[in-house]
Amino acid sequence: MVGYEKKNEKDIPWRNGDHGPKYVYRGPQIDWGLILYKPGQQLGKHLHEETEETFFILEGTPTFIIDDDEIRTEPGDAIRVEKKHSHDIINKSDKDCKILFVKCPYLPKDKVKL
Repeated sequence: MVGYEKKNEKDIPWRNGDHGPKYVYRGPQIDWGLILYKPGQQLGKHLHEETEETFFILEGTPTFIIDDDEIRTEPGDAIRVEKKHSHDIINKSDKDCKILFVKCPYLPKDKVKL
């Protein structure tokens, strides 16, 4: 039995063709992947009832809206959003932004759109 799995990000398609999320691994313990947003694109406000979500900014300067707080970010920043807190991501810049995300525990139906 092999105790690992290897993937390459370039082999996984973006959900929306050339942007949006792409899931590198889904379960059994964590859910993680990448998000790519072009200028002006937005995630959509939502929350998770039982899942904590962490974001790490790889490229660009996305703006996070967590509850009522607006947070500007840059590459190298990390944002942790606790369960039951609304969040949204907006690319207000003129360049693409790329974000790594991790959700834990793995609960694929734990998303409430607001």
